[in-house]
Amino acid sequence: MNVFKDLRTKVIEQLEDMVAAGEIPAGLDFSRVAAEPPRDPSHGDAATNAAMVLSKAAGMKPRDLAGLLAARLESLDVVKSVEIAGPGFINLRLDQDFWFAQIRTILEAGKSYGDSDMGKGEKVNVEYVSANPTGPLTVGHARGAIVGDALASLLSKVGYDVCREYYINDAGNQVNVLANSAYLRYREALGEDIGEIPEGFYPGEYLKDVGKALANRDGEKWLGKEESVWLSEVREFAISQLMELIRSDLAALGVVMDLYSSERALVEAGGVDEVMTVLEAKNLVYTGVLEPPKGKQLEDWEERPQTLFKSMEFGDDVDRPIKKSDGSWTYFAGDMAYHLDKYRRGFNTMINVWGADHGGYIKRMQAAVSAVTDKKGSLDVKICQLVKLMRDGDVVKMSKRSGNFITLRSVIDEVGKDVVRFIMLTRKNDASLEFDLVKVLEQSKDNPVFYVQYAHARNCSVLKHATDEFSSIDLSIETLKNLDLSVLNSEDELRLVKLLCAWPRLLESAGEAHEPHRIAFYLYDLAAELHSLYHKGKLNPRMRFIVRDDQDLTQARMALLEATNNVIASGLEMFGIEPAEEMR
Repeated sequence: MNVFKDLRTKVIEQLEDMVAAGEIPAGLDFSRVAAEPPRDPSHGDAATNAAMVLSKAAGMKPRDLAGLLAARLESLDVVKSVEIAGPGFINLRLDQDFWFAQIRTILEAGKSYGDSDMGKGEKVNVEYVSANPTGPLTVGHARGAIVGDALASLLSKVGYDVCREYYINDAGNQVNVLANSAYLRYREALGEDIGEIPEGFYPGEYLKDVGKALANRDGEKWLGKEESVWLSEVREFAISQLMELIRSDLAALGVVMDLYSSERALVEAGGVDEVMTVLEAKNLVYTGVLEPPKGKQLEDWEERPQTLFKSMEFGDDVDRPIKKSDGSWTYFAGDMAYHLDKYRRGFNTMINVWGADHGGYIKRMQAAVSAVTDKKGSLDVKICQLVKLMRDGDVVKMSKRSGNFITLRSVIDEVGKDVVRFIMLTRKNDASLEFDLVKVLEQSKDNPVFYVQYAHARNCSVLKHATDEFSSIDLSIETLKNLDLSVLNSEDELRLVKLLCAWPRLLESAGEAHEPHRIAFYLYDLAAELHSLYHKGKLNPRMRFIVRDDQDLTQARMALLEATNNVIASGLEMFGIEPAEEMR
């Protein structure tokens, strides 16, 4: 249960009673009424802005309206005290029994505590990774993969119907370069001395495997033939081999896509022609010459007439080319077709997770989505900044096998999937991130993945020790949720419970903002609260989780630990991480 959403409902019920009693006029808009934690916890447990947002329409002074509402709120069972602050905010302190009763709610819900219907089943497409199928995934790709995957899980948890999608960029010149690079390795596999890898080819030794596989399949079939004879076959084979490698890398990271979409298939099915038809019908294309760019060279700029899209009408800085002067399509045209295809598959809301080098592409794509969907579709782009890979403070050198990057698989093999996933979410996606292969394995408070996992494992250990200490203690969920929890009355325990109760609201706010990193921050804070409570037991025996001469108090604290573990496990599993039951 989202206690703040429930409290907002109670506030609105009191406002409706005030309307019925003639204290305020009918027809007021309650949509802006909120109930949320105050910025300063010393002000209370919750605050409502009801008097502030309704006073003008009600024809009353805010504090006068607040006085009427406060008197009604004070009579609610869950409310301990009410205070009017400033120009008319109402601060509420909730009864301690109300807070501890939430432990039962968490225990009953288990790891589904915090699940929400906020999304109301709306279809959302989250496209991420979408790396060119020209090599294995890199550490840079890992960040986008993890952010996209965690965001998809978060949106699912708060009630959206989510599709995880990978867009295979298998059209254009880069896959022709791949085919030529693979053909070179094919010749090498058949015994030729290929010498130095030519400039512009993909140099990674991973292509040796592709060349050997092609030689095993086709023998000398393509040897000595003109490029026009073998290009298509070798290209398709190389793309297939590398997509298999990419799928394997994603699986090692715990990422499973719902759908892989092919750019080449979309183009060959007439997707770009369809976009042109749509844009022409809306009078959104014309033939023109763009002004030369100031201070930088744009890839799609030509000093010749081109077919241009009127993207400035939808908030872009300049109109954009969709067909070059030689009649070929730009990459942008294909991307427009792809997003129109998403929209026609029922996705009004689209989220793309891109690398740092795509920041300049956002405005034109958002303009394109707005244009082809008659402004019914929306595109949110999450840019993932670069990851600097370190080893005990020193930058990690590039891999010869990969060519010029560090492979994702090598990092997973060294530190493990769970570590990679959590660390990549400890910064907002648009902030740079350092990933130190040594520090991420340290067992300290400064290592967030260890700190959170240790909180869960510590609780598991304490729960086990409780059964060793008390032979008759019953720690089944059915028993724990029906305990008398009034024995839990310390401020430290209450603070932990309040933090647990913030989980449903945090999930909804993070889902609404498309920011999964908030979950990592919350889990760290929750772990810190738990560890702090544990250490206070070292100073005060009555604060220990297990009090040897008091089974009732111990049992109640086990209920609190079990509830805490439910939330930690829920957050970790949303990140694709297995909660630890013991630390070694």
